[in-house]
Amino acid sequence: MSKTRNNHYVPQWYQEGFFEQGRNTLAYLDLTPPRRVLDDGRVITERAKFDAPTSRSFRQMDLYSTFFGASVNDEIERRLFGDIDARGANAVRSFAGTDVRKWHHHFQTLFEFIDIQKIRTPKGLDWLKAQYPTLTQNELMREMQGIRMMHCTIWTEGVREIVSAEDANVKFIISDHPVTIYNHAAPPEVRICAYPHEPAIALKASQTIFPLSNTFCLILTNLEYARDQSTSPLDKRTFARNYRNSMVRTDAFIRSRKLSDQEVAQINHIIKARARRFIAAGRKEWLYPEKVVSESWSELRETLLPPKDELWHFGGEMYAQFNDGYVHYQDEFGRTEKQRDFLKKTSPARSLRPGDPCGCGSGLRFKACCKQKPSALRPTWNELSIRERNLLLYNGIVKVLGVEQGKDWVSIRRELTDEKISRIYLLYESLWPLETDLLHLLPKADGAARAVYSGLIHPSAITEFALGASLYFGELIIQHPFIHAGTFKKEFSPVENPRAYRGEFLKTVIFFLTVAPLVERGLVNLIPDPCTFDAHLRDQMIRMAEIRTAGFDVRLRQDARVEKLMKQDFQRSLLSLPPVPLRSQLLKSSPGLDDASLKEALQYIEQLKERDPLAVLREDSFEKGEKGGQFDLVKLAPNFELAMYLAQATGSCIVTDSPLRWKEITVSMYQRVRSSDTALSALARSIRSSRFAFPQGTANVGAFASDKSFAKYPALMRDTFHYLLNLGARPPKPNFEAQLTARFAHIHSSAQTIIKKACVPVQEARISCAFPCGGIRDNTVNRLLLMSSSERHLPSVPMAFFIGGQA
Repeated sequence: MSKTRNNHYVPQWYQEGFFEQGRNTLAYLDLTPPRRVLDDGRVITERAKFDAPTSRSFRQMDLYSTFFGASVNDEIERRLFGDIDARGANAVRSFAGTDVRKWHHHFQTLFEFIDIQKIRTPKGLDWLKAQYPTLTQNELMREMQGIRMMHCTIWTEGVREIVSAEDANVKFIISDHPVTIYNHAAPPEVRICAYPHEPAIALKASQTIFPLSNTFCLILTNLEYARDQSTSPLDKRTFARNYRNSMVRTDAFIRSRKLSDQEVAQINHIIKARARRFIAAGRKEWLYPEKVVSESWSELRETLLPPKDELWHFGGEMYAQFNDGYVHYQDEFGRTEKQRDFLKKTSPARSLRPGDPCGCGSGLRFKACCKQKPSALRPTWNELSIRERNLLLYNGIVKVLGVEQGKDWVSIRRELTDEKISRIYLLYESLWPLETDLLHLLPKADGAARAVYSGLIHPSAITEFALGASLYFGELIIQHPFIHAGTFKKEFSPVENPRAYRGEFLKTVIFFLTVAPLVERGLVNLIPDPCTFDAHLRDQMIRMAEIRTAGFDVRLRQDARVEKLMKQDFQRSLLSLPPVPLRSQLLKSSPGLDDASLKEALQYIEQLKERDPLAVLREDSFEKGEKGGQFDLVKLAPNFELAMYLAQATGSCIVTDSPLRWKEITVSMYQRVRSSDTALSALARSIRSSRFAFPQGTANVGAFASDKSFAKYPALMRDTFHYLLNLGARPPKPNFEAQLTARFAHIHSSAQTIIKKACVPVQEARISCAFPCGGIRDNTVNRLLLMSSSERHLPSVPMAFFIGGQA
């Protein structure tokens, strides 16, 4: 079988829909015709206009081919696009007609076809490549398939209109990038529209134009903008999340408008302005809409706006009852939960003064926080911040458990009821609705010193190195210890079945109360698991992790700290057994015990439990039946993919004290670069050979954070981070590298002396560095960010650090 290598990126059947009656060719215009130098030195521009059949147009050699050595594979052209084009042709023709039954049948296929048509063109593929540091041709084809259907949810939830050119003497044209995005606030010359970029479809005023044929054109408009054109055009629409289930009416299309010659020319003008190189039309004169269009870019929006009196087809709340009695609720933006007004904040009525508290909820003054940041790099000011939600959770825990009344931890554990456990888990769930836009709340890549911690989320481990790491690396992002009840089936939820979570609850609360003072200070940013709010992200992340760890040596997964914590938790579960089973276990292990010795052993166990802050003191924690047993969890989080995801989204490095996580980081790093292709080798050696003291206790960490000598550490890490981030775009700077090494030596000597003189408890360790040229990167992580609608993330993680146990 011959290979299909000359790939049509605009299907021939689609081009045929733009023929004039009785013709089988189109008039084509090359917007940037090639130039040729003649033998006599003259430079001529080759022909720009030509007529051609569809077989010779909108095609490019090996656009979709994959290569395996000398072998060329064309399965993407034949199988993937062959199937989509066959189904897409029927869908496009159905929506050019008026049979509502066909609309319903082909509804999903139509948007699937438009989505792949947006990405399969040379411009679309160039845009995709720009989202990654580097992609080979084979990787590009893999990523193209990985992000399919990315735009469909946003499109289908908008206002859908099909306009007609039936009564016009001018018909719609076609371009080499047929899915055109128009935003009246983003003309072609602005930065966000620089080739190959376009305004994101999730921006409120972004409208999608897709001619179905020379007579009909589909226009998709976000609901908020259709209702109110004064809305901020470059802000994202409400609940702009890709890859989620949504319920819409498949018969809701506005089809009442028949455009004039001038209005059709205006749409053609937009299509031509956003083309890459070629446009085509049934007649040559339609190739020059600019000759009759005099309106400015922003004024063209009037033609694209759907009629106000037909918007009633869209929006509103939706309820659907299923056979089992379950009722599905959805609002007009696709959210399945009612909004929680107490999480909203009103933007300041006036501009903040430098000394005012910052609107982002960081607790800092405006001048020290968001004043110098552009609005795009600020966390949202319209919702309670992550820090503010954690402070509300802290106040709720203190109140429910009676900590504010001065009760000691033994009393709190003895008085701990299932109702209290349920109330606190319910409070956490209420602070974090399942449809939270976490990326909206996270810090951005704004140039601040910041690190994502990936390690044991356990109260016995977090104080060893992680909390003290904030002194060296700046703001530390740590995953929240609380699990979200909304992600569990009702019978397993900590709200509905709190008895099973008594031990886990104690670990979680002690962890949270330990970290809370540093959260209030802004040294730690305690964030929920992003997968809680995005099922697609969770599924993709799990699949990627499974692929990555297939065949991974089991011995590499062993971690002495993890095994120690698991052993301790198991021992606690044995000590928490009811009296009768506990007596039985003691007699089983020591058959010779008399009654007096057995009573003494039980009293000693009770003393052990009182001294152990993580031990459950209630005797009825285990019961028979399905609800028996205790939920016990040791979390090494976030995993590699999620740590990379968060680091790139927030402009952070990665810090870990887990040998397993460090192995995953270095394996990923050396898959892309050789061990010799690393930067800042002198600084790395200097850091590795130094001893670092990690203060124990949050009070000590907070006290040292207030010392100006320690502020120099994050500043050094910030400068190192920026140097590595830009290293690929410019040559090394030996003098600057030497300066960084000298700065570290000076800062480290001074700061470590201060810690020694303070005579506080510390853990000493060494720190290993990863400074790869081009950063630590993984295409799957960049895909996750792209799927999550992240727009300002870093292409890679410039550096990572391993806190390697005892010095």
